Amino acid sequence: MRRLAVLAIALFVVASLGAAGGEATPAQATKLQARVGPGFTISLSTETGARVTNLDPGTYEITVDDMSEEHNFHLRGPGVDRATEIGDVGTQQWTVTLRDGTYTYVCDPHQGQMRGSFTVGNVTTPPPTKPPSNVVTPRSKLQLTSGPGFSIALKTAAGKAVKSMRTGTYTVVVRDRSQIHNAHLVAPGYNRATKPLAYRGTQTWKVKLAKVGTLRFLCDPHAAQMKGSARIVRT
Repeated sequence: MRRLAVLAIALFVVASLGAAGGEATPAQATKLQARVGPGFTISLSTETGARVTNLDPGTYEITVDDMSEEHNFHLRGPGVDRATEIGDVGTQQWTVTLRDGTYTYVCDPHQGQMRGSFTVGNVTTPPPTKPPSNVVTPRSKLQLTSGPGFSIALKTAAGKAVKSMRTGTYTVVVRDRSQIHNAHLVAPGYNRATKPLAYRGTQTWKVKLAKVGTLRFLCDPHAAQMKGSARIVRT
């Protein structure tokens, strides 16, 4: 009888502890901060402001601040493909579940210069891809020619079309050969054009390419048919 009484008391104590809050509460999702714009910037960081490079698998709450109508924030990877709309500005709250693998975030219209990535779990990062052997270096003098017909080209002094180039400062001889065309170079951190439109002549520009991305060359009045680009890779 005494043993039964002791057992009953023990069971009562255990039940009381459970009712008083001894049960485990579900863990809260880790919070992250995503931001795009207003300039050509995009980032994903922790609550403390550190750039996200590697995360544990799990559920995350992401506050997305889209601060420019011309940009968007697009996150994709294993099991995730979410993006804000181009043209919208504001803040969104996303809840995502991240699995082992590599995730990227980009601005869709400007992927060449606005992008980042991070890994989740134990992921072996492949060695960086070596640039192709035909990459142009800053030692090469370049020529940008616009006109006299509806053509524009960026070439080396030897006449080879420029498709890929390393970061650095280049000497570019710009030949504007028509009063109805201009020559315009645009790259991350660089933007210059011959002007006024009626100008025709030759100029020499120092073009500093400090960031990877895309260099574009075009004639502004006829950009639909007179344009080209080259990839900028790290030195």
